[in-house]
Amino acid sequence: MARTLVVEADGGSRGNPGPAGYGAVVCDGATGEVLAEAAEFIGTHTNNVAEYRGLIAGLRAAHAIDPQARVRVRMDSKLVVEQMSGRWKIKHPDMRPLAAEAKTVLPAEQVTYEWIPREKNKHADRLANEAMDAGKRGKQWEPRRPSAVPDASPAVAATEPVDEAPKAPPAGWAAAADLGTPTTFVLLRHGETPLTAEKRFSGSGGDDPELSEKGRWQAQRVADSLAARGTVQAVVTSPLARCRQTAQTVADRLGLDLRVDEGLRETDFGAWEGLTFAEVKERHPAELDAWLGSAKTAPPGGESFAAVARRVSLTRDKLIARYAGRTVLVVTHVTPIKTLVRLALGAPPESLFRMELSAAALSAVAYYGDGNASLRLLNDTSHLR
Repeated sequence: MARTLVVEADGGSRGNPGPAGYGAVVCDGATGEVLAEAAEFIGTHTNNVAEYRGLIAGLRAAHAIDPQARVRVRMDSKLVVEQMSGRWKIKHPDMRPLAAEAKTVLPAEQVTYEWIPREKNKHADRLANEAMDAGKRGKQWEPRRPSAVPDASPAVAATEPVDEAPKAPPAGWAAAADLGTPTTFVLLRHGETPLTAEKRFSGSGGDDPELSEKGRWQAQRVADSLAARGTVQAVVTSPLARCRQTAQTVADRLGLDLRVDEGLRETDFGAWEGLTFAEVKERHPAELDAWLGSAKTAPPGGESFAAVARRVSLTRDKLIARYAGRTVLVVTHVTPIKTLVRLALGAPPESLFRMELSAAALSAVAYYGDGNASLRLLNDTSHLR
């Protein structure tokens, strides 16, 4: 008989939208023993988005514990319970992809949903508030009792040198015996274009330049390097020409199909497309200062970094669900890659201006079953030397 796991999840925001976080706990259905906890500060979102993110984290944690288990989801969100049960339509565009993602974690026949009063969801509610409190301090959530993680836990023991004192689990890791195989994004910035070499704004709102001769050489070098490593199992790319050309070179070398995802496109820089930073500073000084000072400010006629982060977050979650436990090459641009790195680290938006990302550079982020992430590599260009 299949094991039963109970997932209790919650999410909240201080303001709607406002600073938001989620919490989720997985318990053994027979004994009530807590098997895993997960929580995360997710930036500015609505209550409903936070609740759905809590649900997804709880389902992932349950999947990591036992992918064959029957899962009883208990939440105090009537909206999420009724929508996921199929009794209410999902009208809000922000909710549809989250609901769709939640349905991909486990087969529908393994999961049931139950509404419970708020006072019976105190554990998940506490975790969500701890996550929001941590976000207010500029940090991510940490388990209250990291020492309670079993010494034999592969998630901890495999990463600890035997001649050093044990370390607490990384921030946000679930207190679970085994989080399972992570989903790994190998992040590749496209090769050079003529605009790259001239350091011009080149987003998705202007020309769609192709790779230069040097860019094609870079794409071949990275393809050879990844083929030698032999770990990439799928290739996904931005729709823009420079990424598609880079990705196709790698996919052909690896013998893999190529999938295009619109969510991986670069920022639309509006009126600044094709200009250098100096030219923008001369022609749009006030707008540039405002853009540098706030992730919510967009270039004239363009897209803000906050908007890009929302788009990239949804794409990230969709790809994690589609390629669970696999290594995926994600070929994209400067802003999406820096955004994925920033979100993995729980870093503030201004960190986007403090990262170097070269053409055809490789970075890597691993995503675990509790919904948290670990940065493995940043701006590696050794294959180009």
